[in-house]
Amino acid sequence: MSDFENIERSCGYIFKDKQLLKKALTLSSYDQNFNNESLECLGDALLTFIVAEKYYRENASEGEITGKKQEMLSDEALRPVSVRLGLDKALIKDKGDNGNKKAVPSAYEAITAAIYLDGGLDAARKFALSTLTPMPNARNYVAMVQELLQDNREPLPVYRKMLGGTARSPEHTVSVTVRGKSFSGSGANFAAAKKQAAKAAYEFLNKGC
Repeated sequence: MSDFENIERSCGYIFKDKQLLKKALTLSSYDQNFNNESLECLGDALLTFIVAEKYYRENASEGEITGKKQEMLSDEALRPVSVRLGLDKALIKDKGDNGNKKAVPSAYEAITAAIYLDGGLDAARKFALSTLTPMPNARNYVAMVQELLQDNREPLPVYRKMLGGTARSPEHTVSVTVRGKSFSGSGANFAAAKKQAAKAAYEFLNKGC
């Protein structure tokens, strides 16, 4: 059985267009023109919609929906799901590309988008809701900072981002200022860097500063 067949079996979906599956598993380090970056972006939006729709239909509040998205769609939550499906071992990448921590959770987002393009929204929804695993301990520091400031009737934080590193290994840096003090975070993408900055700000605010 080929790697592609193993992935289809673990995902519970057979692709009509095998090139979509291949693209979802191909990193830019292997091919700059044919890779999963655009699928990853689409998949991120799709998963946000699918999870929000599910809990909206269950009459969840805005805060509950936000919490569920964090529990189910953070990198910490998606990484073990990708590993369980075997996506980490099926990635097509450059031999020296071993430090991309975002690649494994991103593969799940890309596969979701590929299923959507190949079989429609119902197929993508079925795949996502049958494979996603909530991780309740994944803390949403961005929301927690916002809630603390709102409770104290303080201005909401503004996050500023910069891009550094190299084309092959970009590094995103985000800064945020609360109560006159700046905090920064870095990561392989904007969301990860923003979370790190928010975590530092939350720890500062939680000390009662």
